[in-house]
Amino acid sequence: MRRPIGVDLFAGVGGLGLGFEQAGFDVVAAVEIDPIHCAIHEYNFPQCAILPQSVAGLTGDEIRRRAGIGRQRVDVVFGGAPCQGFSMIGHRALDDPRNGLIRDFVRIVTELRASYFVFENVKGLTIGEHRGFLEELIEEFARAGYRTRLPWKVLDSAEYGVPQHRERLILMGARKGLRIPDYPEPVFWPVDAEGRGLLPRCPSCRDALDDLPDAEQFGELSHSDEVSTMEWGKPSRYAREMRCIGSGSWHYGYERIWDRRFLTSSLRTDHTAISRRRFDATSPGQVEPISRFFKLSAEGLSNTLRAGTDSSRGAFTSPRPIHYAYPRCITVREMARLHGFPDWFRFHKTKWHGARQIGNAVPPPLARAIALQVIRALGQGPRCPESPILLGDPRLLSLGMSEAAAHFDVPVPIGKRDRKSGSKKRKQHEIEAELALALLFDGPILVNF
Repeated sequence: MRRPIGVDLFAGVGGLGLGFEQAGFDVVAAVEIDPIHCAIHEYNFPQCAILPQSVAGLTGDEIRRRAGIGRQRVDVVFGGAPCQGFSMIGHRALDDPRNGLIRDFVRIVTELRASYFVFENVKGLTIGEHRGFLEELIEEFARAGYRTRLPWKVLDSAEYGVPQHRERLILMGARKGLRIPDYPEPVFWPVDAEGRGLLPRCPSCRDALDDLPDAEQFGELSHSDEVSTMEWGKPSRYAREMRCIGSGSWHYGYERIWDRRFLTSSLRTDHTAISRRRFDATSPGQVEPISRFFKLSAEGLSNTLRAGTDSSRGAFTSPRPIHYAYPRCITVREMARLHGFPDWFRFHKTKWHGARQIGNAVPPPLARAIALQVIRALGQGPRCPESPILLGDPRLLSLGMSEAAAHFDVPVPIGKRDRKSGSKKRKQHEIEAELALALLFDGPILVNF
């Protein structure tokens, strides 16, 4: 029996895709407009066709052709389409051209005749006037021939084994006549919340980070994001899974061939002595008053890791938390641990791009829990792949925006500011790149045109 097939829209570096792969899906195509994200995706998922473009104008037939799947059944389409999320008084929000990407999501699900869909987005779409937008979206799926699991739910990643509070709206649906997937039941209770019956506690920040070598002990990490080391600590159960110790840690995903000796994605940050004193004086679980950085608590959970902004909005650095044991911000690898990405998974070598790639991703353990419900609705058990795969070309990890665009032979998607007027030349792909910023925050944002 073949593994079920999935297609990832608005893929980023593949947080949702990794979770679906770990649940037993073959993700055959991923669509992403940001060339740097595409390069990182190509490195981590070399068996997946990456389509470096907007979904606007992309057809289901084109996805099938480029994924090489012919007329095979597509079992699920999933993704987090950016949307403005504001209902227009007296008008349907989905009729607003600024929400065209949402309609493209529904259109591609329909053109692929996917059996199931999973749509994820910010919690802010469930609040106040934005709920009207959700109702319109559910109606749009119904007109396309899909039933949605109701009531919809907002899921917290901490309840699915991620040492971080991160809430996301999840919509799941099935083509009419098929069983609709159920929402996954929580399997953990957060360490800083009330216990839920006999559920085990969620892994803590200490469980996630304590076995990692301290990046500041390696001079090489001042100019490189990787170093070979044997200075690993004793791993917790959670850390064993992140280090892929034991066959079960791969779940139903493809094993990657990788060098376990390397500590990666760990480029150091140079803090001033004054900043270090402030960080050291901040109590765990509190916000440092000058930088406004949150200090992790060893036995607690991370706050929501955010993505920062891209160059079209000032290129603000993601606010990485302060480590609970060291007077410094956490590294990109430590962010990845708090997000549920295994250690073989690589990010862009720069801290800025690496941090925004994590902050913009769905934690893979949450994605896996959702995907397993889709597998069950399909009526088949997940199957492990037969053979491991090699990771991609390491040069993909350090491409700049122009280099990445050239690699995929696509235009640079984010327009540069005119230094004199501050205006930007806009094309459709530039508008989409700015709209995508809605996913970087915990609520929808108003985008001006």
